[in-house]
Amino acid sequence: MVGATRGFSRYANTPSTGAPGAVAATGNAAAGAPTLLEVIRGLAGSSVETIERGKTIFFPGDPAERVYLLRRGAVRLSRVYESGEEITVALLRENSLFGVLSLLTGQRSDRFYHAIAFTRVEMVTAPATSVRRAIEQDASVGLLLLQGLSSRILQTETMIETLTHRDMSSRLVSFLLVLCRDFGVPSSEGITIDLRLSHQAIAEAIGSTRVTITRLLGDLRNEGLLQIDRKKITVFDPIALAKRFS
Repeated sequence: MVGATRGFSRYANTPSTGAPGAVAATGNAAAGAPTLLEVIRGLAGSSVETIERGKTIFFPGDPAERVYLLRRGAVRLSRVYESGEEITVALLRENSLFGVLSLLTGQRSDRFYHAIAFTRVEMVTAPATSVRRAIEQDASVGLLLLQGLSSRILQTETMIETLTHRDMSSRLVSFLLVLCRDFGVPSSEGITIDLRLSHQAIAEAIGSTRVTITRLLGDLRNEGLLQIDRKKITVFDPIALAKRFS
């Protein structure tokens, strides 16, 4: 199961915390080298945007004109299929880079995913043309983007593995472990997921229903594996939770 034995805190210094994304956004090995955040902020046409929880950042088919760096909150990326089913492909955390398809194709293209604010988010954005120009002028900018993109790919792989569980209780547990790893804050009681999560939001993220998620979370709480206070979930022992449903 994903993240079942290590790396539950986003503050832990372990390989499983998604270090490439953190490095790309906050700095790199070369002393004095600009960070990705500094690069994007310095580009022509850059701006800071705040999006409220539940609001769409872009829809599938929208022109891919800007690149986004998430500074605070969480963003859900999903695919919408012809059947109407919407599947989560990534839940992005702070310092994640997204909206880069036009840079990869080398030409203007349309959005492939539905991006929605899973929580209230703050982003730094810049025109794709400005980012592309910066890459052409300085190869180190391209390296920073690749580091950020590698973290995005890992997050997508994690979500895909989570959603392969057909049993909904296993799927929920796997998702909670991912949240502990990417959004977890250590406390005296365990790992608190630093997001205010409604049962409906969890259900939408893993392809379930609010009624089912309410029942399953209630079961986990009754078994003494977690507690919920003001929509914040604390997992007492992630390893015990993983073993219980492995």
